[in-house]
Amino acid sequence: MNSDPTPTADSFLLGASDIRELAATLGVKPTKQRGQNFVIDGNTVRRIVRAGGVTAEDVVVEVGPGLGSLTLALLEVAKHVTAVEIDPLLAKHLPTTVAARLPERVKDFDLVLSDAMEVTELPGPPPTALVANLPYNVAVPVLLHMLATFPTIERTLVMVQSEVADRLAAKPGNKVYGVPSVKANWYAEVKRAGAIGRNVFWPAPNVDSGLVSLIRRQPPQTTATRKEVFAVVDAAFAQRRKTLRAALAGWAGSPAGAEQALAAAGIDHKLRGEMLTVEQFAAIAEHKPKGEQ
Repeated sequence: MNSDPTPTADSFLLGASDIRELAATLGVKPTKQRGQNFVIDGNTVRRIVRAGGVTAEDVVVEVGPGLGSLTLALLEVAKHVTAVEIDPLLAKHLPTTVAARLPERVKDFDLVLSDAMEVTELPGPPPTALVANLPYNVAVPVLLHMLATFPTIERTLVMVQSEVADRLAAKPGNKVYGVPSVKANWYAEVKRAGAIGRNVFWPAPNVDSGLVSLIRRQPPQTTATRKEVFAVVDAAFAQRRKTLRAALAGWAGSPAGAEQALAAAGIDHKLRGEMLTVEQFAAIAEHKPKGEQ
């Protein structure tokens, strides 16, 4: 289906005309509901693979492969790729695209038809990397679910809405630092890994995109569980303009209980949640007043 008159080393990748032709053939109309914006630029998918540090040893899981632009670029490099697709029509045709364009790699490709939020296991060897162009409307919950569910994922590179990328990579004290920032940092060292323009997508979105790199690290050393720590995070940012003493009152049972827990954790009760590290949230969780567990 490649429209180039002469084959090139990149001829197996999907270009703009390939994407449109494939979509027309399948009767695919990108939907805002599922955040479908297909990458139509080969240089961009190669850039994503490079930014993700994907090697020939990696088992990559991709969420939302769509028509297969990034899938093909990943298969060019990785040992194995498993794609998770929620759209039955796209999922049905993706193996055909792989077989037509990279027939020698068919054996190294698996497809899972599922909502990524419901995936709890994957075929083949455990994934070592997550690389994905995530639908903007579900990017954060999908990312956190995959990191929680598959601890073997060492490296992650996701393309998300630029504002979401900023929030994920924000540090304490930054005005966009919040729940996504803290929870992502529980799992990994997080940083921005570049910007992506609108013209590499079809249809072009109304927002800019950003790349976010996450390198797995050990969670903070704490006697509290992740669920307990995340409960503190959620409470602190539910009313982010309030001091921690006020914001955590419901979690602790009373403002006095919140102040007691904060004091035990060595944290000024007049601070706001946006000033705390994930380690400090963990320390607060360890000191929840008895009877409020």
